[in-house]
Amino acid sequence: MAQMTPALGARNLLVNCARATDGDRLLIAFEPSKYGYYDDRTVEVVAEAASALGLHVDTVNVGFNASNPHLAPDLLLRFEAADIILFLARLGDQLRFSGMPAGKTIVVSFAVAEKLLGSGFGNADHRGFEAIKSAVNGMFKAGAEVHFTCPLGTEVRGTMSAPLATEVDTTILRFPMSMFTPVPAATFSGRAAFTFLTGSGSRYYDNYTVEFDGPVFALLQDGVLTGFDGADGDVAKANAHYDRVAAHFGIDRNFVHSWHAGIHPGCDYPWPMQDNYERWGGVSFGNPRILHFHSCGAYAPGEISWNIIDPTVTINGVNIWENGTLHADRILGGSEILAAYPDVAELFANPVRNIGIGD
Repeated sequence: MAQMTPALGARNLLVNCARATDGDRLLIAFEPSKYGYYDDRTVEVVAEAASALGLHVDTVNVGFNASNPHLAPDLLLRFEAADIILFLARLGDQLRFSGMPAGKTIVVSFAVAEKLLGSGFGNADHRGFEAIKSAVNGMFKAGAEVHFTCPLGTEVRGTMSAPLATEVDTTILRFPMSMFTPVPAATFSGRAAFTFLTGSGSRYYDNYTVEFDGPVFALLQDGVLTGFDGADGDVAKANAHYDRVAAHFGIDRNFVHSWHAGIHPGCDYPWPMQDNYERWGGVSFGNPRILHFHSCGAYAPGEISWNIIDPTVTINGVNIWENGTLHADRILGGSEILAAYPDVAELFANPVRNIGIGD
């Protein structure tokens, strides 16, 4: 890929994702670096790129509220005055855009640091990954047979009862585009293997992550968690975690809502997972080495995710993901997308393997 810089990543975000044009009013809603998630330089780089494009730029510190995220009336007024609202803050995901003013382009960025904005994750043409997402979604048609495994022993199968739901609100955008639409878990059964459980980024709570001494298997039957298998101590720990989180939020403990896997081979997580589980879960899931389920709660993304590392995902007999590598040329229409976006093709030819787990 040609030389990559944070400034080019910011331009990719603004032009290819937000479709910004000269004269647009951009509001950057940011979360200061003191919270340990986004870095302040990202705000500066995006603001500079926006000004160079002729945008009118405003910024607002929205902080971080783990237990009570909300839109204050004065903040809503500032949103009303903007054409484009860019969240460099977890608030965008926490609120799920409830109560957002209509007619705005709203973007949540998962390039949480200047380093990521300047990598292949931030620089590769966003439009290419929009096309990859659409092509993957198109493979999950009614009757599609899906099977996935992993080196730890995952064995899950399902048959699609309907195609994936279309996403109606196209003004709500993610940058970079690193996931396809979640696949409902209601028709999936089997054993999902993992070595830790962590939150989904929906809500935050104490003891957000638990790690196990060995592999634990979640037993899944038609979208319902029926139990865990593994060493006795690990199984007890997993059950206690589910009991505590479900009771804390008053939600359906055993409901498994959906799953999806990463589609962005440039999604690099250059920090150890253990340093910040919340940040890890919010960024690294876009790497094709990770497939995760949304569980504990009858809604997406639930409150506990199962992270399956290095999946092989077979759709109608074709290994689309193989040991954590997404083969875009095996997706229907994928070869044409790669030909149209050479920088995206280069990332697929040389995928990033670093997801912060020290392997």
